[in-house]
Amino acid sequence: MKSILYDIKGKKKSEIKLPGVFSSKIREDIVRKYLETERIIQPYSNSPMAGKKHSASGTISHKRHDWKGHYGKGISRIPRKTMWRRGTQFMWIGAEISSTRGGRRAHPPKGIGKEKKINKKEILIAMNSSFASTADKNHILNRYSSLEKINLPVPFIIESKLEKMKVKDILTSLKNILGDLYPLVLKKKSVRAGKGKLRGRKYKSNAGFLIVTGKDEKLKISGLDIRSFDEISISDLYPLGRFAIYTEKAILEMGGEKNAS
Repeated sequence: MKSILYDIKGKKKSEIKLPGVFSSKIREDIVRKYLETERIIQPYSNSPMAGKKHSASGTISHKRHDWKGHYGKGISRIPRKTMWRRGTQFMWIGAEISSTRGGRRAHPPKGIGKEKKINKKEILIAMNSSFASTADKNHILNRYSSLEKINLPVPFIIESKLEKMKVKDILTSLKNILGDLYPLVLKKKSVRAGKGKLRGRKYKSNAGFLIVTGKDEKLKISGLDIRSFDEISISDLYPLGRFAIYTEKAILEMGGEKNAS
């Protein structure tokens, strides 16, 4: 499998042989499984000390002549807190247990969930599938509903000289490479229409393009997601079919061959 290598001016330089990972079979089921194991889910439960912050003793004595006992009072044996005392007479209010005011909940959510696991072979299949989807036009068209067709070969590969360029020149180069696809490059943030603005989701934004660099390349552009090849995660490539631009170094580190004939 081959793709085109573009120079920093956005012109075709040569062909480059893609690593075998881009020819992998795309297993969406395993990708979804890996994504679920990677996500950190907040446990849903109450505070461990909720309803237990009283100075209420446990079961109070019902013996005769016992100090602070319940004998002869005609009251139940629940934990109680003392509101006032007059000699040997006490005014108690039930506390702590679920049937009392301010007590703990009877059956709160426990906050215990079964941790999802995935083995190493499945992780490898999931990552290979994610990279392969960036080179599959069908998956890209399924993800980007505004597109009807893609005339350029994917994935896009550019020379590893972006570090020395200004951001303005990099964007100009991308515009020359991508043509009609350029409006999808940068992230766009807008105010949501409707009541969602009042419910913690005021803004909505698109993902923009992902630039995958080599291990030693350092690049920072606002409005673009930039990840090193050894740091990329499944969430950067999901949903499958994300537009990605690879630097030449990244492709070579993944196992590609330069100047393929």
